[in-house]
Amino acid sequence: MDNRQEVREFLTTRRARITPEQVGLPSSGARRVPGLRRSEVATLAGLSVEYYARLERGQIGGASAGVLDGLVRALQLDETEHAHLLDLARTADGIPASGRARRRSTSRASSRPSLAWTLDAITDAIAFVRDQRQNLVATNKLARAFYTPVIGEDGNEFGTEGTQNAGRQPNLARFQFLDPAARDFYPDWEKFAEMCVGNMRAEAGRDPHDRDLQDLVGELSTRSETFRRLWAAHDVRTHGAGTKRFHHPVVGEVTLAYEEFAITAEPGLVLYVYTAEPGSPSAERLHLLASRR
Repeated sequence: MDNRQEVREFLTTRRARITPEQVGLPSSGARRVPGLRRSEVATLAGLSVEYYARLERGQIGGASAGVLDGLVRALQLDETEHAHLLDLARTADGIPASGRARRRSTSRASSRPSLAWTLDAITDAIAFVRDQRQNLVATNKLARAFYTPVIGEDGNEFGTEGTQNAGRQPNLARFQFLDPAARDFYPDWEKFAEMCVGNMRAEAGRDPHDRDLQDLVGELSTRSETFRRLWAAHDVRTHGAGTKRFHHPVVGEVTLAYEEFAITAEPGLVLYVYTAEPGSPSAERLHLLASRR
């Protein structure tokens, strides 16, 4: 991915979303574009207009911490957006993004017995490992039952014939945007779509040279208008924790809480654990699903 273009589009989309009123500036006068003017951002960030214009052209290499902090304040970036800006700046300076160790192949992780044993030890919750490209790398028994729309009825971690993941590693982004079954599985499909793309954007900022991620973005951009629109928005996000609604084809609607855990032995991989509130209808439905396997 072109770092200068990424910087340019990220800064312009952040500037476009902020109104003068939000930062205490008068809104008088015709505005040819939405949001703040370059001169206004420069003033808020404590920069010259010429220097900010240079940054917005993508020339962020060599920008000091003070300059980047000024952009964070002026553009009202949240924590995830701040981290993304730092990743873009590090890439421009030729520094490995986020200080991450070099990533190992996901095939090594999925074949590691101890990881499989750990997942299998989690018996009352959905547990799975996802890589930075939205691939399902490993799952426990309940996750295989829960994610049958993604990985197939036989639970062999490959989609069934006719699905978007048929014959290859199951991928949550490909399922989200290319498989019609996703709209049934995710009652809040639009929200899931935004979360998925926001996460992929953040990953692309951390490792812009990830060829497999670039190929996935290219495939989804070609085949999904919704993905193209969301990708062009340059929104970034991380998960961490929260709740999600699903509609499983066997047990119906469930609301689950999730927690995300980094796998330090395999940089780039994360463990997700989904649980239901004890005694809730969702917990009963998960128990029913587990008993069917």
